[in-house]
Amino acid sequence: MIKKFNVKVNGKSYEVEVEEVSSQGTVPVQSVPVAAPVQKPAATPASAPTPKPAATPASAPTAGGHEVISPLPGAVVDILVSVGQSVSEGDKLIIIEAMKMENEIPAPVSGVIDKILVKKGDTVEGEQLLITIK
Repeated sequence: MIKKFNVKVNGKSYEVEVEEVSSQGTVPVQSVPVAAPVQKPAATPASAPTPKPAATPASAPTAGGHEVISPLPGAVVDILVSVGQSVSEGDKLIIIEAMKMENEIPAPVSGVIDKILVKKGDTVEGEQLLITIK
């Protein structure tokens, strides 16, 4: 007995025919080709990738203060502080939208906002300097 099914693979629909198998054997059936899933080869010690260094922190101390670095690429939705404003560790400084999610960037240290290097609407890259705190 042959049955037809619709199968969805990676967003593409395929019509397939499936034959019931008996202990007597099978009869050839017309089939619709389906792409085989891609399998990654097993990593061998010789071809294993080298480990990546630890991610850059969201802030970095400098001689002139503390730099707040963007942890991801995105768009600046809002800047919640101004130059000269005092902030405490953990205060929200800036909001960056990435992949339709708003990410609040907190102050890594307490201090005074020295420079704001981006403005609302700017597109920023990962590891880009956003704000300096003294």
